Amino acid sequence: MEDILEAIKKSAIKIEKEIKNSDGSFSKNLNSTGDNQLKLDVVSDEIIEDELKQINIIKEIISEEKEDSVEINPNGKYLVGYDPLDGSSLVDVNQSVGSIFAIYENDYSGNNLVASVYVIYGARVDLVIALNDVKLYRLQRDEFKFINNLTLGEKGHINATGGTQKNWSSYHRELVNSFFIKGYRLEYSGGMVPDLHSILLQRGGLFSYPTTSDKPKGKLRMIFEVFPFAYIFEKAGGKAIDGEKRILDFKPSHLHDTMPCFFGSTYEIEEVKKVYANRA
Repeated sequence: MEDILEAIKKSAIKIEKEIKNSDGSFSKNLNSTGDNQLKLDVVSDEIIEDELKQINIIKEIISEEKEDSVEINPNGKYLVGYDPLDGSSLVDVNQSVGSIFAIYENDYSGNNLVASVYVIYGARVDLVIALNDVKLYRLQRDEFKFINNLTLGEKGHINATGGTQKNWSSYHRELVNSFFIKGYRLEYSGGMVPDLHSILLQRGGLFSYPTTSDKPKGKLRMIFEVFPFAYIFEKAGGKAIDGEKRILDFKPSHLHDTMPCFFGSTYEIEEVKKVYANRA
């Protein structure tokens, strides 16, 4: 496992340098979901693949930018799913972006996750590793230094919700408004990594990306985005559900399967359950 984590750290340092030199232009390719790929997406994907291919304990890898998995070592123990540069379009407006990694055994079901990692590239470069607990590291002179453990409180004050509002259900709109009435503040960048990182560092709140009329199965991908953050939030003392059920009890039907998701402190998730249990 340590070899995988070191490969991720090396990838992050290289990607951070590429971000600084990016011109924001598009490649000629489409990714697995049909979106135009930025050159930075492609470069980040190549950097991570090159690093992970050197790790003999990895059986295969699957990237958000690739349609199919790539075999590394048929006798390997781990499967690694990753989003090389979540929110890459935000680079052009100088906002934070991130890389997400999920390490599995046996298959890509939520209950087979054994570790999750993400990197956030912003004014600082932070790396968060979840094994038995959640640890924050910060890049200092080409080396990640341990800062502290991350834990969530019982209740937060951030309300971050994705999806186009006109496509929300009436009950999700009710849920979002209920938190604002209670004094929660809106914090939504359009990037999953920076928003969830903010909730973790500020010890509580709610991030939601619900089912919408245009995305009936949600937008975020199980293997690369939803499962790894569900694992991180649980290890930090929070919860992650699809509106009713625990996220890590799900299993994708295909490598790029999506689902609605809610990540937060205990209080916020219990409020989500109440509203979604009574939805019309």
